[in-house]
Amino acid sequence: MKTPAASAEASASLPHLIEKLLQQQAIEYQLRPTPQDIPGNQEVQACLLCDSIGTVLALFPRDHLLDLKKVGALLGRELEPVRGVQLQRILAKHQLNQLPGIPVLFSSPCVVEQSLLTQPSLWLDSGLSGWSLELEQKSAHLLLAKASAAHFAVPLDGLGSLSDDLAQDGQDLSRAVSNFTALRMRQRLEETIEIPPLPATAQKIMRLRSNPEAGIVELADLVETDPSLAAQVVSWASSPFYAAPGKIRSVEDAIGRVLGFDLVINLAVGLALGKTFALPKDAPEGATGYWEQAIYTAAVIEGLAKAMPRALRPELGLNYLAGLLHNFGYLVLAYIFPPYFNAICRHQEANPHVQPHLIDQHLLGVTRDQIGSWLMRFWDMPTEISTAIRYQHDAHYAGEDHVYANLVYLAQALLQEQGIGESAPMPIPESLLARLQLSEEKASTAVHKVLDAREALRTLVTQYQHG
Repeated sequence: MKTPAASAEASASLPHLIEKLLQQQAIEYQLRPTPQDIPGNQEVQACLLCDSIGTVLALFPRDHLLDLKKVGALLGRELEPVRGVQLQRILAKHQLNQLPGIPVLFSSPCVVEQSLLTQPSLWLDSGLSGWSLELEQKSAHLLLAKASAAHFAVPLDGLGSLSDDLAQDGQDLSRAVSNFTALRMRQRLEETIEIPPLPATAQKIMRLRSNPEAGIVELADLVETDPSLAAQVVSWASSPFYAAPGKIRSVEDAIGRVLGFDLVINLAVGLALGKTFALPKDAPEGATGYWEQAIYTAAVIEGLAKAMPRALRPELGLNYLAGLLHNFGYLVLAYIFPPYFNAICRHQEANPHVQPHLIDQHLLGVTRDQIGSWLMRFWDMPTEISTAIRYQHDAHYAGEDHVYANLVYLAQALLQEQGIGESAPMPIPESLLARLQLSEEKASTAVHKVLDAREALRTLVTQYQHG
């Protein structure tokens, strides 16, 4: 039953069915606007799972990761998250817009992570966006009386942080590969998995990039040797995003009048590397597309870097390239571990509150960030790029070339707030803004400038996808 405090505070009301079910069990609760500072071990994360037999509701703390293999072993079933139309149909049936952690609402069995039962109070999604139910321990136990308590979730703080030893990345990746293949020999990684060489076009562009004598004419000549790349450069320059006056008549015109030498160099490298690995056919449902995430991140980084004090700005071309390639490890992950990529995708769907690289670490023992960074070093790409990729999820990284990694983190965090990219929150500490000498206002301006040009950027995303 709703307590007097709840009645006074709430300006929303539970769907009638949920309220009725809670009253029938004499469960006291408070319906409150969801606060920002709920302890992770008291906030209940709900996930509806299914197989051919039916559905199962899993409840676990928000500071844990739901392990599908463990819950499957516990129940003797192969379970996956309920997705898409099926989930929306279930929610609509109860007039809900999000999945509540209320077992009595479903006819399905319910499993609950044991640690939740020891908490003095629990916070559950109410089924209304922005509103939660707070239950004291006695009411929580009553609500979960028919649930099966067990250990099937993994504490996120137990997954640890990356080592500062870059050589460890190759060892972690080799170990992960050997765990999932019949290869037990201690071979060099590049012999164990057939990593393609750096594409020829990318090699030529990188050589040109390091040539201080090279200019627009040389770059235009190189771009024109690849018809697909040439068409893409002209198309980018003609995009509304750049609002160039007059018609773009040639690659040289596109470089010299609109895009500039550095931007074309890095666009070309990004396109060449992107073609090395095909986009995976499987993907977590609801995830931002690979190229959309890459291009939006690169555009936000460009704006953030320009807002920094001139003396602190990193090399703008490399910065943009770091944004384009920040999630490159995702493509390599699908390439190296195809049988297990499905499991990674399903775990992302079951754990939208967890950053994907932590799911990689739990399932494989190596992250997409480590994999992408390792490959950049293997291909002799600039160290700024490999550093940016490896430490892109560490908001406190202050080591060598930290500006590149910090900007990638900040760009992703700002886009995440707008529903683009990872679904898991990425807090923006004051120390990160201080290292970059950026104010919250300037950072917000940079991301909204990109979002204001969303339609034009979508055109560029389409060109990359089909380039």
